[in-house]
Amino acid sequence: MTVLDRLAGAMDRRDEQPNVALAEDIAARGDLAAIAELAEAVRSGSTRQANDALKALYEIGARNPELIAAQCPVFVEALRSSNNRKVWGAMTAIDTVAERRAATLVAELPAIIAAADKGSVIAKDHCNSILVKLARAGYGELAVPILVERLRSAAPNQFPTYAEEIAPVLTPAARPGFLAVLKERLGRISQDSKRRRVEKLLAKLNG
Repeated sequence: MTVLDRLAGAMDRRDEQPNVALAEDIAARGDLAAIAELAEAVRSGSTRQANDALKALYEIGARNPELIAAQCPVFVEALRSSNNRKVWGAMTAIDTVAERRAATLVAELPAIIAAADKGSVIAKDHCNSILVKLARAGYGELAVPILVERLRSAAPNQFPTYAEEIAPVLTPAARPGFLAVLKERLGRISQDSKRRRVEKLLAKLNG
């Protein structure tokens, strides 16, 4: 049985458990040849096979990011797909390796941001996380202004979470703009629990 034979679609399964089990096995063995085979399936496999392969790859990345870090070009290429599942799967994979491949991914920010803008909430969540990790990796002067600008138009449900993620990587230059966004959006947050989170963050930053 090959690596691809162990993917959920090949086993005629509708759940993700075979992909997760495969990822756990590959991560435990550090099998780079299997990872390369999965990456090729992302590039040239059927839609189902590519989706399953991406699931396995980002599950490997969650366990050992370094194992899939070299596959960044495959993930960036997948961001341009018209298949939304493939796009957010690629974004998830990129998120797992963002700090390890920061220099590579900074150069690919236009593609990452474009994919998030046209993608699902999951893609947007991972985009925010990727930018935060790039900031932590030494690219704050570039990433934080983008984060603050994107926060202005973040969906109400995501706004508090994004703000909380951004706060620890704020640069001095971006701080006034960040505070202004929090104050401007605060009055438009209708849900009490979300409003309290933003108020707490403002109090912490102003304390």
